[in-house]
Amino acid sequence: MANDYPRSYRVADHIQRELAQILRFQVKDPRISEMLTISSVNVSRDLSVASVYYTLLDPAEQAQTQEGLERCSGFLRRRLSEGLRMRSVPSIRFFFDDSAERGQHLSALIDKAVQSNTTPPDSDNDADSGTGQSDQSD
Repeated sequence: MANDYPRSYRVADHIQRELAQILRFQVKDPRISEMLTISSVNVSRDLSVASVYYTLLDPAEQAQTQEGLERCSGFLRRRLSEGLRMRSVPSIRFFFDDSAERGQHLSALIDKAVQSNTTPPDSDNDADSGTGQSDQSD
């Protein structure tokens, strides 16, 4: 049962919740967008590094938000140490998560392909297949 949900997953979930609260209520850096969302956290097996993936409502703010997050990573790590009951707190690395943008782009490509489709829609040819068999018996 312990391997079903390893400690690194539990620590990652806890870090995600704590970081969201800290960023929302305690960080006052103007470079960090208020529309920042922590999408996921991955912690290494030895619990030494936490990779934090974030998304933004406006991707144009990505560069300055990344800079602000890197500058306040020490502050965030210190605040995390108060909430985590661990001997050592993982170092934090921030990564912009552009999977939502890529998903929208792929969805738009699929919609465009469907609209440009020139083949006629499938019709119910099963009844007209000419097998000569009837569904009625006796």
